[in-house]
Amino acid sequence: MRNIDWKITAQEGAARTGILRTRRSVIETPVFMPVGTQGTVKGVRFEWLEDEMDARIILGNTYHLFLRPGAEAIRQLGGLHKFTTWNRSFLTDSGGFQVFSLTDLRKLTEEGVEFRSHLNGDKKFISPEVSMEIQAALGSEIVMVFDECPPGDAGIDVTRKSLEMTARWAKRSKNCFDELQESKQDTGFSEVGNLSGQQALFGIIQGAGHLNLRKESLDKTVEIGFDGYAIGGLSVGEEKSVMYEVIDFLAPQMPPAAPRYLMGVGTPEDLIEAVYRGVDMFDCVMPTRNGRTGSAFTANGKLNIRNAKYALDSEPLDAECPCSVCRRYSKAYLRHLYQAKEMLAATLISHHNLAFFLDLMRRVRQSINSGNFKKFRQTFLDKIKENESEDE
Repeated sequence: MRNIDWKITAQEGAARTGILRTRRSVIETPVFMPVGTQGTVKGVRFEWLEDEMDARIILGNTYHLFLRPGAEAIRQLGGLHKFTTWNRSFLTDSGGFQVFSLTDLRKLTEEGVEFRSHLNGDKKFISPEVSMEIQAALGSEIVMVFDECPPGDAGIDVTRKSLEMTARWAKRSKNCFDELQESKQDTGFSEVGNLSGQQALFGIIQGAGHLNLRKESLDKTVEIGFDGYAIGGLSVGEEKSVMYEVIDFLAPQMPPAAPRYLMGVGTPEDLIEAVYRGVDMFDCVMPTRNGRTGSAFTANGKLNIRNAKYALDSEPLDAECPCSVCRRYSKAYLRHLYQAKEMLAATLISHHNLAFFLDLMRRVRQSINSGNFKKFRQTFLDKIKENESEDE
């Protein structure tokens, strides 16, 4: 590995814990990575993520940072860490998912993708090489290859064409990435401890819900060789049973000595089920997106603070949650803030949601290390199911 060192520390069934070391962080896996699309986790200060939640790694979005403020501006400002003041690890996605969601605004060729900015309509272009150059300028610890993400319900012909393109682009990404690392260009990196500014590169496995195509994509990706491997193209409209089937099929065949990353997933139940199947890394916008709409994740399932039944409820969002929001504020107060359209409502609920997700992963790691994960999983899922219809 280039700038990460990952090893398994315990295993129960397919579930496993590990230690992932980058030049900036020691990250315990399984890990949930808060999403910092624009170089910020929406509504939540870095101090809270660092001091209270102890988040060791967050995700940055190549597409959005490419458009604003721009890779060159970030390079001149010392790289993404110095620009944002987040001094722990960053994983940056390649921009592929965002580009391909602009269906009516893009033109796809073998070379790359020409698209119009959703901000002002300006023409832009991203290729595997451009994506690698942007991520080099950002200076993230973990870089993702540029891929094409087909819809979850794509037919077999469309999916095969897409995964073949992804494989060719992955090879180009790897070649450009290697050249950039070897050239030691001034990309805003700095030496930290005994680790240099080198980055790590993860490949992405596509194939939608077609298991034979998933295996084909896996083989092509592993043949190229990467520092870690991601499962892409899930949670994009397919049935949840399809997602679990794909993970069940893929995870046992993925290189066991490399971290496995499930992109863009998901609910607390999804995280538990994916860990059970052998996945190590996750990211999702759900904690902050739900926080902005008044939905809180709890040990008893999702809670909708807009409901009138909370108007006089003096209890916290989750009596089992150790976060500062649950230690201080009542559901009645949070509902009042939301109804009054106070921005603090979104901040506090987002804070709680992120703390809940990160604490859930801590408890998952503890249960695997102690050999009790199977029991933990069943208890957690039973409690969610028992309460799932109570707050509709």
